[in-house]
Amino acid sequence: MRLRSEGERQPASGPWKAYAATAAGVTVAAALGSWAVAPDTPWYRSLSWPPWQPPARAFGAVWIPLRASVVRAGGRALLAARPQKRGALAASFGANLAVNTAWNWWFFRMRSTKAGPVGTVLLDVSDAELIARAAKADRTAALALVPCAAWCGFATFLNAELARRNMR
Repeated sequence: MRLRSEGERQPASGPWKAYAATAAGVTVAAALGSWAVAPDTPWYRSLSWPPWQPPARAFGAVWIPLRASVVRAGGRALLAARPQKRGALAASFGANLAVNTAWNWWFFRMRSTKAGPVGTVLLDVSDAELIARAAKADRTAALALVPCAAWCGFATFLNAELARRNMR
């Protein structure tokens, strides 16, 4: 637990707005990202997948709690951040959501197995930066982001293997 100094205050809008903002951001990112997902296309079905590819139903089962933890971590970190650092933290959070969303478009809409690993590496970098920035505000919030970063790290290996198997 970190005590606030006299110069630090929670946002005047109250804690619920920080959580509502992170929930809205995560929800919009999830909706925009899922709009691009097209696993029923002939292109997707023709890909050669590694045997350790999780079943399709695992992705929804994993992303739902991960997104919930991102909402919690984002709201908590924003509330704990010093006022002069809050904007940079919010921008980092937004950039992370944008890269997360963009991967779906790069992979599914561009139908590019080469863009997949590039997108996941960018996401890994963004995850690391967000965790480091969140840790300066609230260690618990940063730790809550680690499972999402770990899943994205796994996605990097999966995307790299997918690109290797499907060089065309």
